[in-house]
Amino acid sequence: MLEYVNDLDDPRLTDYTGLRDVELRKSLEAERGLFLAEGEKVIRRAIAAGHPVRSVLTTERWLRTLDDVPEEASVYVVADEVMSGIAGFQVHRGALASMERLELPSVAEVIEKARRVVVLEDIVDHTNVGALFRSAAALGVDAVVLSPRCADPLYRRAVKVSMGAVFAVPYARLDDWFDGLAQLRAAGFQTLALTPAADAIPLREVSLGERAALLLGSEGHGLSSRWLHEADHAVRIKMDPGALARGVDSLNVVAAAAIACYELVTYGD
Repeated sequence: MLEYVNDLDDPRLTDYTGLRDVELRKSLEAERGLFLAEGEKVIRRAIAAGHPVRSVLTTERWLRTLDDVPEEASVYVVADEVMSGIAGFQVHRGALASMERLELPSVAEVIEKARRVVVLEDIVDHTNVGALFRSAAALGVDAVVLSPRCADPLYRRAVKVSMGAVFAVPYARLDDWFDGLAQLRAAGFQTLALTPAADAIPLREVSLGERAALLLGSEGHGLSSRWLHEADHAVRIKMDPGALARGVDSLNVVAAAAIACYELVTYGD
């Protein structure tokens, strides 16, 4: 349903102008909350993943790229100056969509058929979460498991940075951080704690089992001591011998994750 909107304060635009990410997530207007997808490619990937479209916000110039939006969704067309005036949004990909969340599967469902899994512990930066999902999707990781305090993959920034990869990799959230790894071990996963510690084993030198879970810690402090001690192996990315002399003792979590996912999938098969 195509509608032209001229006023930034029009109530039909409330999803885009009046709700922050946290309010979208807890929206009472949808059973499981809403999220915003930015760009026609990301919107299309979200639709393909089964997320119902509540509405789309676009301009006349980009309207033709959205021909495959479900007919029952409202498509609001605004002038360029109205689009640029949407509070907090710098839209460069032509469209935003307000979409409904799906019920999150359980960890048991997500890991049931998986062989290679990434587990994120307390990674709170949405940009990093989106980038980690993109690496996981690109390098063949089967699923992602999130700790209870990990950032939401469907926050707008995470969705945007992932280029829609958050819809391509199955994920679930642990109910219990303290004993969270026990569920993975019970399912037959070998747990590998990624750390820059010098006494950790280079990841590609570990004899991987049929099922392996790579644990990645928070941006500042890395993995918690509990998860480090509970893991089957502490593993590291083998760095250049001269790195320390250059003042580099580790990689940021996104770079480390990309390399580790490659090694997990390539050397583990």
